[in-house]
Amino acid sequence: MEYDAIIIGAGSVGVPTALALSQGELKTLVIDSFPSVSQGDNKHAIGGIRATHTHKAKIKICQRSIKIFSSWQEKHGDDIWWSQGGYCFVVYTKKDEDVLKRTVQAQKTYGLNINYVNSEKIEEIIPGINSNGLLGGTYSPEDGNASPLLALHAFYRKSREHGAEYKFNETVIDILTKNNQIVGVKTNKATYSSRFVINAAGANARSIAKMVDLDVDVQSESHEAGITEPVKKFFNPMIVDIRPAQDPKFGNSKNYYFYQNNEGKIIFCLTPEPSIIGVDRRETSSFLPQITKRMINLIPRLKNIKVRRTWRGLYPMTPDGNPILGEIDNIKGFLLAVGMCGQGFMLGPAVGELLSRLVREKLRTQDKEILEDLSFNRDYSREEVLK
Repeated sequence: MEYDAIIIGAGSVGVPTALALSQGELKTLVIDSFPSVSQGDNKHAIGGIRATHTHKAKIKICQRSIKIFSSWQEKHGDDIWWSQGGYCFVVYTKKDEDVLKRTVQAQKTYGLNINYVNSEKIEEIIPGINSNGLLGGTYSPEDGNASPLLALHAFYRKSREHGAEYKFNETVIDILTKNNQIVGVKTNKATYSSRFVINAAGANARSIAKMVDLDVDVQSESHEAGITEPVKKFFNPMIVDIRPAQDPKFGNSKNYYFYQNNEGKIIFCLTPEPSIIGVDRRETSSFLPQITKRMINLIPRLKNIKVRRTWRGLYPMTPDGNPILGEIDNIKGFLLAVGMCGQGFMLGPAVGELLSRLVREKLRTQDKEILEDLSFNRDYSREEVLK
């Protein structure tokens, strides 16, 4: 029952981390209270994968993740529905235009392939978009999407081939330390020894951290999503509308975003205003009236497409909209991979590789910069603009 590393959480971050550790020939154990892999909020993710953030560390992480997603089928044979359709942030106000033009300038310095384009180009990229008041938008063609379930199960199978072990239907009840050094974990079924424990528990990350008397500022927000019937594909990118909307009847909202997947189904998600704090995953009756009104106004031809189902998931948020990664000062061997802010799926593969190098003491210069920027002790006042 001795392991080189124990990961708490078999989700968007825990599973690719197990893959990277096991590929590094470390004896790895993943513990999850659910009955199988991907049963937390990974199955609620809609599948967007972008490097178009405004924080350099997140950009570098997601650039690596995109390489992993985009080459997976060629390298391993699994079709994870990777599609490089890009991301398109549309602009209808001068304020948003100014914000996105500034972010594009910064993003280009970090090596991103992104441009601010005029309204004619947006109409070409998104056929049928409402041109009334359209000013333009950003387009990043190397971003894309994949199936969270197909991808995570592919990572899971590959990690098992490399020797990673999984314990499902098992709950961590204590993290064991000796002289401020991790020595293992205790579950409701057994005790396991290890010098490293990685907290990748998603919405439960805060309660796990408290087992070593650490308070991480991560709180869950509820977001709802939905999917339509399949229709003939007529647009490629993930479309993001960052305008807020006032709706006195069904509730206000911030941004919303949607794309058309490999089956032709349109998958969509909305950010509520104010944020809905908590762990309630029950869908509401107000979500569809909120988002469909906005989507149809943006692309009128969507009005006759039938919605198949909706669901609700959790975004574990940090104060600045960026994840918390790496070691902490007072407990040696306790690593954080928490607060992914709803972006765990796109961050997970590269985060897993980074944590593997940290455990194996093979950090690169860029790794050290990323870990410093996303450390537990950082200044949280620098907020991610496109969180």
